[in-house]
Amino acid sequence: MELKWLLCVTLLALGILAVQAHDMDEDNDADDVVDIEDDLDDGIEEVEESKSETSSPPPSPKVTYRPPVPTGEVYFVESFDKGTLDGWILSRAKKDDTDDEIAKYDGKWEVQDMKETKLPGDKGLVLVTRAKHHAISSKLSKPFVFDTKPLIIQYEVNFQNGIECGGAYVKLLSKTPELNLDQFHDKTPYTIMFGPDKCGEDYKLHFIFRHKNPKTGKYEEKHAKRPDADLKTYFTDKKTHLYTLVLNPDNSFEILVDQTVVNSGNLLNDMSPPVNPPREIEDPNDQKPEDWDERPKIPDPDAVKPDDWDEDAPAKIADENAVKPEGWLDDEPEYVADPDAEKPEDWDEDMDGEWEAPQIANPKCETAPGCGTWQRPMIDNPNYKGKWKPPMIDNVNYQGIWKPRKIPNPDFFEDLEPFKMTPFSAVGLELWSMTSDIFFDNFIICTERAVADDWASDGWGLKKAADGAAEPGVVGQMMAAAEERPWLWVVYILTVALPVFLVVLFCCSGKKQPSAAEYKKTDAPQPDVMDDEKEEEKDKGEKEEEEEEEEANEEKLGSDADLGSASQEEEEEEEEEDRKPASEEEETVNRSPRNRKPRKD
Repeated sequence: MELKWLLCVTLLALGILAVQAHDMDEDNDADDVVDIEDDLDDGIEEVEESKSETSSPPPSPKVTYRPPVPTGEVYFVESFDKGTLDGWILSRAKKDDTDDEIAKYDGKWEVQDMKETKLPGDKGLVLVTRAKHHAISSKLSKPFVFDTKPLIIQYEVNFQNGIECGGAYVKLLSKTPELNLDQFHDKTPYTIMFGPDKCGEDYKLHFIFRHKNPKTGKYEEKHAKRPDADLKTYFTDKKTHLYTLVLNPDNSFEILVDQTVVNSGNLLNDMSPPVNPPREIEDPNDQKPEDWDERPKIPDPDAVKPDDWDEDAPAKIADENAVKPEGWLDDEPEYVADPDAEKPEDWDEDMDGEWEAPQIANPKCETAPGCGTWQRPMIDNPNYKGKWKPPMIDNVNYQGIWKPRKIPNPDFFEDLEPFKMTPFSAVGLELWSMTSDIFFDNFIICTERAVADDWASDGWGLKKAADGAAEPGVVGQMMAAAEERPWLWVVYILTVALPVFLVVLFCCSGKKQPSAAEYKKTDAPQPDVMDDEKEEEKDKGEKEEEEEEEEANEEKLGSDADLGSASQEEEEEEEEEDRKPASEEEETVNRSPRNRKPRKD
């Protein structure tokens, strides 16, 4: 057993030494990098070539890119695989109430591949610049009218550099006679705004629609409730994510990310502010009466301050039982001038005043309980009661909290079909971002869920498959990590070999038990007797004691044989008489030795 534990400790010690050696190697490598950093530039290409020749990973299965093709009726599709911005219009507008330096929509858009694309040929729209206003838009093949079919809008976003503060949402621009895509800006009327937005640690997924008041004709933004799902990963993992909004004629809606529902609800119940105003409102002309009493409790008017109530008693008093500690230095100040301080050479007494050495703690007070004038510590005053106030009692005149009366809402209306929004005829991106290289791809606007799913499968699905194919398996990742950090081999060996070794050691190293045939050939004790040596010794001792007692009793009985033989025989005869019939008893008596021989005392 000791050998087993010794082996375990040895293996663990080897693992610790390996980790420590790795840390030392990292420190040495860091020092070497600092020392020879200037000499590495000349040899980088040779090292990379040798690495590619000697340690090139096995080729991963390729995913061939094919431009997606819609499988049904669509109002708008764009995959950017032509490599141009044909059909898109860059805005030349300026923002109102903004400095001229940043008022222009001069942010750059380009059609590019993703930086780390796994699908050569798959291009997308990229917001190239940062800290600028960007606006670009495109016409639908035909305006979308909200009637009896659902609305589905779907597109892809990849925050290639992460995102600090900015959005990646789209706007569905309302069909109006004034719509001019060349002057697309933040105040251009839209019907729906949908997509991700982030600033600071506030991660949002907008769904906003502009609802027209049927009585006033004015538009008001209605915001969907915030999703319960954690959205942070979609902004930080630098992967392509698929955003989908589904609006149904029954006023229900769903918001999906990567084809998973993250938010859902109803336009009538889950928007803020609500689509329909309340039937009644508070009367703005109603005023609270002057005698309205809102106090639930009032001071007791009949209460009287007790005569012994001392309002002037202090809250704290000096502790009269305190005693000055022995060794207190009354004549020593707590702080003294620093004897080592020197007046600066540039000290000007006319400008700076008379120079004084800075104060430091008195070194004599370090070993004493204290210095300076001793004062008694303060304690709570047991007689302190504070300012007297009458107790509070229920107010018999309490009328509750006053509220203005309700009156019918003059602006009330009831729109039971908010799905029937303003038709839209264009899609646009109007964004401000502090991060560049936001990638957009594979826009589609349609009415059939199957068409949107097919489009997603041919676009986003290929990206996902390519990313999965390019990622090595668990074993491949471990091998690649070990090539960069050779010390990991020791960890792998310990992790795999140690449990196996311990199982073999503890399960297979037991003492071989002899078979039943071997016990028959020899007089060796059985395993249970051998294992219970202590019980065997105990039983043996008890048997010896019993034998000794029996021998002693036999000796005693032998010495008393002459005296007790007669009585013993009589007792035996009586017992036999009880068991035998009377005839046999007589025969037994006649044959007994007592009748043949006289008894000797």
